[in-house]
Amino acid sequence: MEQPPELTVDLPRAWDRPVVTVPVLACLSLVGGQLPSFSTQANLWTLGTGGALIWLGLGNRVPRRPAPPRLGRGALWWVLPAAVFGVLEAATFVLSVGNEFPTFSRLADPLLTDELVRSAAWFGWLAAFWGLVRR
Repeated sequence: MEQPPELTVDLPRAWDRPVVTVPVLACLSLVGGQLPSFSTQANLWTLGTGGALIWLGLGNRVPRRPAPPRLGRGALWWVLPAAVFGVLEAATFVLSVGNEFPTFSRLADPLLTDELVRSAAWFGWLAAFWGLVRR
């Protein structure tokens, strides 16, 4: 006697639903925004939050769509500015140029003194990171 094919439905986990994800990311960003910039607590919070997001996002993962065979020609126009920005940031950081040619993080420091702006930046970082992990 032939068995009927097993029907399986891939239900999203609780943390995949925006109704759960957005409030959780908002709470995490509110806590992260209250920590002083570049402090030990902020660094530990960043590493712990990022690690937890990676663990939740990649655990028991089923590929949602196949990876493209190769990047299109238009991707170069996105990679080129990012690479130039990364090289300039790394060079100014390594050479400790200071105020003559400040890094992006040094330019952003006056904006990030306000806890509400820092929390909004945290939320943006967490949302972008979660989107990349879940993709």
